[in-house]
Amino acid sequence: MRSLLIGLLLIVTLVIPFIFWGTSFEDFFSPAGTRDLLESYGGWAWLCGMALLTADILLPMPATVVMSVLGLIYGPVLGGMIAAAGSFLSGVIPYVLCRQLGKGAARWLIGEKELEKGERLSGRVGGWAVALSRWMPLLPEVVACFAGLVRMPSGKYFAALACGSIPMGFAFAVMGHMGADRPLQTIVLSAVVPALLWLVVGRTLTRLSVND
Repeated sequence: MRSLLIGLLLIVTLVIPFIFWGTSFEDFFSPAGTRDLLESYGGWAWLCGMALLTADILLPMPATVVMSVLGLIYGPVLGGMIAAAGSFLSGVIPYVLCRQLGKGAARWLIGEKELEKGERLSGRVGGWAVALSRWMPLLPEVVACFAGLVRMPSGKYFAALACGSIPMGFAFAVMGHMGADRPLQTIVLSAVVPALLWLVVGRTLTRLSVND
């Protein structure tokens, strides 16, 4: 029960910026506005793009727009790599910060029983949650924070995070490069490919742990 309340608190905390700045951010970060912003940094446009994607942890950044513009500027391969790296980094930071709180803090926040339950749950479906949450609004940050609190094994977390971040980054970069207005196909790719990747990677990690 306490873990549910913590989850709801995280969601409410992440929703607050949308309430205050959501519309203004969407207006400011239009595709044309985002392109102008990134190009104003010249050779450092890639770093600005990654910073914007990382800032999505706290602010309602239109991450998919940033990824598309990176594809438009740098092409589908390099733009996809930058977009995927930015998405991956935005998942690393909240996980590491919440994990650094320590088990004592996590136990105080969600309780001993809920912590044990969360650890068992992360072992069964945690990888799926991480991989599939990357293309959903709000959920990536919440899942990353909870994964850190219950101390999901870092190897498993980072592998699942890569399975979600890489397809999403490349899918939107390709869309931006081609100038195609096909958000539905892009969203489907961003959801299906992570599932297929984690199906393979998750089983591989399980086999390696069994062999060890």
